Amino acid sequence: MTDIGDIVLIYFEDQPTTYARVDDIEADVKRDWYQLTMTLLQVPAPPERITWILRDTYINGDEFTMQGKRIRLEKLEPSAAFKERQEEILNAGKEKKENAAPGQVISLSDFKKS
Repeated sequence: MTDIGDIVLIYFEDQPTTYARVDDIEADVKRDWYQLTMTLLQVPAPPERITWILRDTYINGDEFTMQGKRIRLEKLEPSAAFKERQEEILNAGKEKKENAAPGQVISLSDFKKS
């Protein structure tokens, strides 16, 4: 399932065209449709932010059309090394929390002016 932060490859008429980072997915006013905001990652042009209104199946890879042209999004899975490193970072953060000394309780009455 495509989610915020994922990188997708956009196919236009069955040809890979550009990459984009998913910045936001919000429900649209129309039931079962979503506003998909992405930043196009293209060189040499500067990054461009776009919003498409799509069904969840289109966001997750089903083909759709815009102005009669076939378009498809393909989520790029991170490499195994990236996933391992991400897991290490998450586990290190959990260990720090578990090993942290408990905080000291300070009474506010100690700071009361006489």
